[in-house]
Amino acid sequence: MDSTPTHRKHTAMKYFYGIIIFLVWLAFDTTEAVCGYEQSCPETKPFMVNVHLVPHSHDDVGWLKTVDQYYYGHKNNIQHARVQYIIDTVIDALLENPKRRFIQVETAFFAKWWQEQTESMKQVVNRLVNEGRLVFTGGAWTMNDEAAVNYQSVIDQFTVGLKFLDEAFGICARPRVGWQIDAFGHSREQASMFAQMGFDGQFFARMDHRDKSKRANNLGLEMIWNASESLDEMELFSGMLYNHYSAPPGFCFDLLCNDDPIVDGTSYDNNVWDRVNDFTKYLEGLETHYRSYHIMVPMGDDFHYENAHKNYKNMDKLIKYVNSLQFRYNVFYSTPSCYLQSLHQTLETWPNKTQDFLPHSHEADSFWTGYYTSRPTQKRFERDGNHMLQTVKQLSVFAGLSSKQQKKDLDYLRQIMGVMQHHDAITGTEKQEVSNDYDRLLYDGIIGGASNARDALRVLTNLPEGEFESCLQLNISECAFTKDSADNVVVTLFNPLAHTSSQYVRVPVKEESYQVIDEKGRVVASEVVPVAWQVLALEYRENNTQHELVFMASVNKIASYFIKKIEKTESKKILLPKRLRKDETQSDVDSETVVQTSQIKLVIDNYTGRLKTIQMNGVVEGIEQNFGVFKTTRSCHYIFREDEPMDVLSDDIEFAVYDGDLVKEIHQQVDDYISQVIRIYEGVNRVEFEWLVGPIPGFGREIITIFDTGISSDGVFYTDSNGREMIRRERDKREDFSPDLEKQPTSGNYYPVTSRIALQDNAKRLVLLNDRSQGGSSMSDGRLEFMLHRRSYFSDGSGAAEALNEQQFGDGLIARGKLFLILNAVAKENTIAERQAEKEIHLPFWKFFSKSKNTISNAVPKLLPDFNGLPQSVHLLTLEPFSDDEILLRLENFLDRIEGKVVSFNIRSIFDSLGGSEIRETTLDGNLPLNEMKRMKFHHYGAGPRPRKPEFFMSQHKPLSANKSHEASEFSVTLSPMQIRTFIIRKEPV
Repeated sequence: MDSTPTHRKHTAMKYFYGIIIFLVWLAFDTTEAVCGYEQSCPETKPFMVNVHLVPHSHDDVGWLKTVDQYYYGHKNNIQHARVQYIIDTVIDALLENPKRRFIQVETAFFAKWWQEQTESMKQVVNRLVNEGRLVFTGGAWTMNDEAAVNYQSVIDQFTVGLKFLDEAFGICARPRVGWQIDAFGHSREQASMFAQMGFDGQFFARMDHRDKSKRANNLGLEMIWNASESLDEMELFSGMLYNHYSAPPGFCFDLLCNDDPIVDGTSYDNNVWDRVNDFTKYLEGLETHYRSYHIMVPMGDDFHYENAHKNYKNMDKLIKYVNSLQFRYNVFYSTPSCYLQSLHQTLETWPNKTQDFLPHSHEADSFWTGYYTSRPTQKRFERDGNHMLQTVKQLSVFAGLSSKQQKKDLDYLRQIMGVMQHHDAITGTEKQEVSNDYDRLLYDGIIGGASNARDALRVLTNLPEGEFESCLQLNISECAFTKDSADNVVVTLFNPLAHTSSQYVRVPVKEESYQVIDEKGRVVASEVVPVAWQVLALEYRENNTQHELVFMASVNKIASYFIKKIEKTESKKILLPKRLRKDETQSDVDSETVVQTSQIKLVIDNYTGRLKTIQMNGVVEGIEQNFGVFKTTRSCHYIFREDEPMDVLSDDIEFAVYDGDLVKEIHQQVDDYISQVIRIYEGVNRVEFEWLVGPIPGFGREIITIFDTGISSDGVFYTDSNGREMIRRERDKREDFSPDLEKQPTSGNYYPVTSRIALQDNAKRLVLLNDRSQGGSSMSDGRLEFMLHRRSYFSDGSGAAEALNEQQFGDGLIARGKLFLILNAVAKENTIAERQAEKEIHLPFWKFFSKSKNTISNAVPKLLPDFNGLPQSVHLLTLEPFSDDEILLRLENFLDRIEGKVVSFNIRSIFDSLGGSEIRETTLDGNLPLNEMKRMKFHHYGAGPRPRKPEFFMSQHKPLSANKSHEASEFSVTLSPMQIRTFIIRKEPV
């Protein structure tokens, strides 16, 4: 046990010797920084198989234990894991032998450790980094998931992690390789982002078992991934580890393992040559699966190296005795980046990859497609966190927020959003206690961000004393600020998008009449709509406000609307149901109910209560929506297993229609635990489906919504890749192998959908957009479906060791969310509307509430930068404080090569309005000048003769670099379809 006197004595002696080594090394080592491949990578030997041993520890930022429990080593009865001691002992071990290496991946944990260190220890670690002995790999705040994440949040968390490393250590700490070893499948967009950050390659450890077997037999475990259909030179070397990310069987020397140590010397138990023989036999098998005379062997696993001395002492012996044979294998400590450097120098050729590695299946009958939907309310909450983060980052720039507390609150929200991208957070694969902790952390982060937003809006608007409250329960149509009265309430709206946007705003109110007035004193059309009774029936919802006030707002960046209570008039009546299908018989009603705006016509079948037909954009299509249930006994957090065919709910649906001038709503009761509002707005060209599911009765149920059409899709559909480019899917097929679908035909055809899914034929195209990550598919021609919610009672060996049984107030969790439907003719430019809708859904107006007895005056205290001059296809991806005197700006052409074209524009006016003095262009993450990017280029197998020397990718365009003295022409920016460009603007000193 840890508390024994023997253990305490050993620990004390260990740290005593560590201090001695540290002091001696600090006194005599005067080596300058020698970072870089050429200086810090070990020498290899020609005509031998070079074996790169990579010591590493995979440290989940929350999973079975919370983030802090993992770091401090609390609750080891759940899992033995103590991250702070891992880093402590690794540093000690690295100091003992200059040949040793270690890769640190999770910046979140290292940053926490770093803050606790003395200045002398920081100097020691800095030298280890400079000499390439402690090597940061990946470098993001966490090792993110690749299926359920949106690209904006991934970019943000890499920016946070890499910025910390740059500020702590400088260029020597910059990772060159992605290390996505524990993500549950791999997206093409992730590979594209790595390339855009200037990374040379990536490595991972999960792949469909059939794909891996085929690749292992065909020397295809390492490949060149063509990571974008729109962007040139988005090639990224990608390698699959052979034995997961674990040490070779029998050679785990960690205290968490029971494998035999290497016993040498005169001991009777001397086993050196038995162990050497076993290891070389493993290498003989391993090398048959790889193309070059270099092999990478991970030496580590989950939370290994708490006693780094034990690991390294045995690895030292392994290296010594294998190398003493001098017959075939040259074994040494290395890193993934040094291994990749060796591969690059071989001039070997590699097979191609063009699509992605989703879904993942580690064995037959086990597709990891359940986590695309697991914990749907947390997945939505993460989107709210990103929404607040983008809002407060922009407001911080506009208002020049600079106090210590304001910077602390913004950094905390950035970091917590980084934690939420972790592959056991956004995925919903963590234990319930950990999920609760994630929610707590994110809530605290949002509250801090909201405080900053309030500070900024008091500077930027005419309400210097405004409350600017954020209502975080609008998902159940509730706002504490308006529960007593919405009279004399000011709704201040912030638009995170580049261009002026017109969107409908909904404010929870009492059953009263109101008038809405804009900043110019004009009355804005509005109406009051009842909240669905199923929402009002939520036992934890306060029912002071049973209606919502609806009005259209047009916002450039910031706009305020004044709400005033008025006497009831005929023109301000509250919407009542036009048709309530409840007690009526079929003979009492017509066969159809038509609900329409000037743009969209919906037809509801009065007998079934279901959607029947949609007409929009000049297209008419029969579209029937149903709900279904998979009853499962073997699904878990990760895996969706269909034990029997889906049960489609066939009972007739009760519905009521509310027919207003601005909004038309169809309220449906589908089942005891499923309800929905179908909604269309005047002037908005999409149909909104707001679903409410739960509590799911019993356990072992996956709730599906299905849209059936007559579109002849021929087995083909399309899903987004992390909210960016669409990927073509073909039912029952994969790019490189034949999947095992005999027992799981549905689960094996589910893909992650983070923003939209589509199908089409030669004439018509149907698209569904969603408000969070969900699993989706097309299981028959003309059909699109989403998994909305799930509840299980089974826990297999995949990790969490408990059922996915989310509860609230003693019952199963209720989830509410939205889908959006667009029906259009098939034409090149028609998908542009989908892209624009995608941005509005992801980053709608953020609502802030204040009290005021006066309408808002016309004057605006502070003039804001105007981004409306940017082309319509250009998205303001990021605007944030980067340092005390710098601003980070990212601009994105969000159309792909089919939809869009190259656009050029000038950002001098934006530069000036942000108070710029200088501007420089960087890689995607913002931390490396683009003119310093030099990325390894690998040669395709079968693409002609091999190059004579190693080749590299450089920037394809001249990086923008200018200052305020330059002509405006120097600030010209060109964006190809799907291109993102990142700039750092240095501000004029105040």
